[in-house]
Amino acid sequence: MFKFLDHLEEWMIACLMGAATLITFAAVLHRYGSGIATLQPLLAHINMSWAQELTIYLFVWMAKFGAAYGVRTGIHVGVDVLINRLSDKRRARFIVFGLLAGALFTGTVAVMGADFVWDIAHTDQTSPDLEAPMWLVYLAIPCGSSLMCFRFLQVAWNFVKTGSLPKHDHGHVDGLEGDEQLDNMHPHDLHHGGRP
Repeated sequence: MFKFLDHLEEWMIACLMGAATLITFAAVLHRYGSGIATLQPLLAHINMSWAQELTIYLFVWMAKFGAAYGVRTGIHVGVDVLINRLSDKRRARFIVFGLLAGALFTGTVAVMGADFVWDIAHTDQTSPDLEAPMWLVYLAIPCGSSLMCFRFLQVAWNFVKTGSLPKHDHGHVDGLEGDEQLDNMHPHDLHHGGRP
């Protein structure tokens, strides 16, 4: 079940980022293409004013799911200089406290966000360019915060069981096969196409 949620989270982030990139690219092509005399009659009646607004909304959704992904994978920046100097028992207590505080905060934001979305859903408020119901835009807050709360609880549970936190290796690139082969290469070989 968690693997499915992990993959869904990653696919949502990738699809949202990809869609925002394609929409921005199309809007830029449209803007500059409209300045070319031969393309102007063809592009003049295509309205792309909605593109910027949709891109912003896609990035908001992506950021909320990306924050939850960051909790799960341990890529959020943390200041742990003092905590790492404590004894193992005290360090563990502070870590669990921090994770539960994060869960409490994001859970509170999720509940308050859901209440806000409920109130907005009972109005006629729409976005300026897309004229989409604003509750769809604001739904990112309770959805993303709920997932982030779940991830804080998941990391806390795993830490209590195993004593380890998720670590992100900044030198590793997901999907790159043969990392061991690259690690054993001489730097001179890397300049020649990576062939040993």
